[in-house]
Amino acid sequence: MFMSLGSRLKKEREKRKWSQKEVAEKIGITNAVLSNYERDYRDPDTETLKRLADLYEVETDYLLGRPDRKKDILRDKDEKDIAKRMEQIREDLTKVDGLSFQGEPLSEEAVESLMEAMEHIVRQTQRINKKYIPKKYREDKDE
Repeated sequence: MFMSLGSRLKKEREKRKWSQKEVAEKIGITNAVLSNYERDYRDPDTETLKRLADLYEVETDYLLGRPDRKKDILRDKDEKDIAKRMEQIREDLTKVDGLSFQGEPLSEEAVESLMEAMEHIVRQTQRINKKYIPKKYREDKDE
């Protein structure tokens, strides 16, 4: 569902139970100007948009209605989990005697290529799984 900039600004303000006057004071604009932003009568300039994003602790891209790339971004914990998985996969592959492909032993280059492909698969799976985590278990519940 598409939400306009004004709708997102209003949603973020109401989520925090702030009045328009409170927000306007916090970012240094008038209540009337904020009202015009929330009703999509005017768009904020770049600096005001940044202040609003900082105040609401969201990205400017979110306020502008751009796709939420946070879902595709893996956090530090995810990166550590992936590194552990990849180390385990490498260990499992190197422990196997006579690792081969179509009857031929795998060269070091082939093993590295296989590891790159496996890492891509692990990363993609991690991203996809993040999309299907029930809302109550997500870190960012209101997205």
